[in-house]
Amino acid sequence: MAAADLTQDIDVPNAEHVVAVELAQAAGDLLMELRSRSPQSGRSLSDEGDRLSHELLVTELASRFPHDEVRSEEGAETAGADRLWVIDPLDGSREFGEDRDDWAVHVALAVGGHPAVGAVALPALQVVLGTSAPPALSEPAPVPRLVISRSRPPVVAERVADRLGATTIAMGSAGAKIAAVIRGQADIYVHAGGQYEWDSAAPVAVALATGLHASRIDGSPLRYGLPNPWLPDLLVCHPTLAAAALAALSEPG
Repeated sequence: MAAADLTQDIDVPNAEHVVAVELAQAAGDLLMELRSRSPQSGRSLSDEGDRLSHELLVTELASRFPHDEVRSEEGAETAGADRLWVIDPLDGSREFGEDRDDWAVHVALAVGGHPAVGAVALPALQVVLGTSAPPALSEPAPVPRLVISRSRPPVVAERVADRLGATTIAMGSAGAKIAAVIRGQADIYVHAGGQYEWDSAAPVAVALATGLHASRIDGSPLRYGLPNPWLPDLLVCHPTLAAAALAALSEPG
């Protein structure tokens, strides 16, 4: 199966790219400060972090782009707008509450359904990846490296790893896993079985800007801002591995 052509000429002012990075950084700083001073841990800490980060992001976006709509994991369920900010205030709540570093903050802008702008903050690593200045595309490893969930790797990921002879790296949030591919620390991320638009919009925007392949597991484009935010599967990988990964995904069983 051939990979879909996902390139689109979307005209977005540079200010949006810069603001996405600024806000992801600011929310990440807030979360790190909360984690350093709070006596809470686990779920209660994660819930507080989700709430505070959500409030910061939606307030700033409303102030800077009052005519745009926002869709957030934490309660803004707008859809159908031509310009829609898709945010995940805390991607990897479990990892955040466990004092791990594989969690993220996502800020994306979808234009006409296309993930045109994105920023992914990895606050515990002091890294922010954005479409304002995407990293250079790295060469894949001789033996492909596939990132999987540390708690519940999907069967399709195991299938791709087996077909491609890939090694696997267990990691936390979806944003952290896609960021590993963007940064050249892994070569493939595949998921099936359940995610929402906010889980992937920002990292997919940065991945595409970097020159990586990003699609549904059938090779069709990833679209955002649909009435139902459910987006259950995706593949992000080095472009030289896309055809082989999609072929493995299309095989029965």
